[in-house]
Amino acid sequence: MNINLTLIIQMIVFAILVWITMRFLWPMILGPMEERSRKIALGLAAAEKGQQDLAQAERKADAVMQEARERAHQIIEQAQRRANELLEHAKSAASAEGQRLLAAAQQQIELEATQARDSLRRDIAQLAVETAAKLLEREIDARTHADLIEKLVAQI
Repeated sequence: MNINLTLIIQMIVFAILVWITMRFLWPMILGPMEERSRKIALGLAAAEKGQQDLAQAERKADAVMQEARERAHQIIEQAQRRANELLEHAKSAASAEGQRLLAAAQQQIELEATQARDSLRRDIAQLAVETAAKLLEREIDARTHADLIEKLVAQI
């Protein structure tokens, strides 16, 4: 019975030890463990939300980049069209200016040719009058001289 009594006392001491551990020590151990578990769960939830936010931000960034590429492409096309328009306008303006300069040059040439013909006519008329005066051996007065020159110019 000695063995049985020792065994029973050991069992009672063990049960008291288990009860004291469960009553006082176990909550002190479980409290920090539950707090740690809760923090880990919150951290995992935050990480999951962060992953979702990151994926959403990447989708938004891709959409913004695509929109920016399309806008840049539109701007480049507009710039090319405008450059072509300006080039065509410059070509037409240069052509018009060239035509105007050519017409002005032709008009100037005609004017100078007319002036040269008129000058040549006057010179020929003056030579004719001087020759006639020498032939007649007399001097024609200035008024008669001018009238003769005008008549000769008109005839030529």
